[in-house]
Amino acid sequence: MTRAWRLLRTAVLLELAVWRNLARWIARRPDAPAGAIQIGYAQLTAPVLWLWIFGSFAEAVAIELVLRRIDATWAEVVRIPLLAVGVWGAFWMLGLAGSCSVRRHLVLDDRIRIRNGPRFQLDVPLAAVATVRAVEHEFSGFVATVHEEAGLLLVGPGQRTNVELRLAGPTALAASDGERVVDRVGFWVDEPRDVVRLLSRVLAGPEGRPAPRP
Repeated sequence: MTRAWRLLRTAVLLELAVWRNLARWIARRPDAPAGAIQIGYAQLTAPVLWLWIFGSFAEAVAIELVLRRIDATWAEVVRIPLLAVGVWGAFWMLGLAGSCSVRRHLVLDDRIRIRNGPRFQLDVPLAAVATVRAVEHEFSGFVATVHEEAGLLLVGPGQRTNVELRLAGPTALAASDGERVVDRVGFWVDEPRDVVRLLSRVLAGPEGRPAPRP
């Protein structure tokens, strides 16, 4: 029962997050505090997501048109539920795409907040970061976006990361799904070279910190 409750709770929170992020995306209100430096990571999965969104809307319309032409009681009975499910699925995918835009990675005063999708986030204290470099990692798993192995935590859409933070040692990091103790963190960004330069300046101290970017 406990595991079932956790799964139900996770599903409900995910659902709420998707619709909340969709509303933020439509309103053009990024989920970021004032003064935070935002780092995008949506370019890798955007083409696939938009294909899914287009396909979902097209499927909903096609099923509706087909069922309207069938002169049978069962067709009328299933038409509205199928239309509702189809529209819900299409807008859910739209919310998923919007999540990547409004929930970017953040550089805050004392931490780097790594995000992915509607809910996941990981806080890495700046004081714990020894070096930052552009290096790619790949991991397997069906639609997996988080992978941990041998002290390396990878957070990335498409099972890929391209920036790595090497920590001063094994460090307990606060994540949305619980505490993680690792000594390296990899995550995906749209412009890895620019991000490495930016983070290197931030790690150098207040004098190297750039002005916030929209």
